[in-house]
Amino acid sequence: MPIIVNVDVMLARRKMSSGELAEKIGISAANLSILKTGKAKAVRFTTLSALCKALDCQPGDLLEYQPGEETPSEP
Repeated sequence: MPIIVNVDVMLARRKMSSGELAEKIGISAANLSILKTGKAKAVRFTTLSALCKALDCQPGDLLEYQPGEETPSEP
């Protein structure tokens, strides 16, 4: 997928653990892991906003577009 998720980069910059971030934004560690690995199909604006607030960053710090092969849509 051409969208790259850089949550782990921001976690390292903020010296914060995944568990701490999940607790701060109110999602499970498993759901945060799905998001971090780029396996999430969507992200809610409320979650993106909570991530930005907790990590003191902008959406563009977390998400990056890199053109490349798209995976076919599921039916």
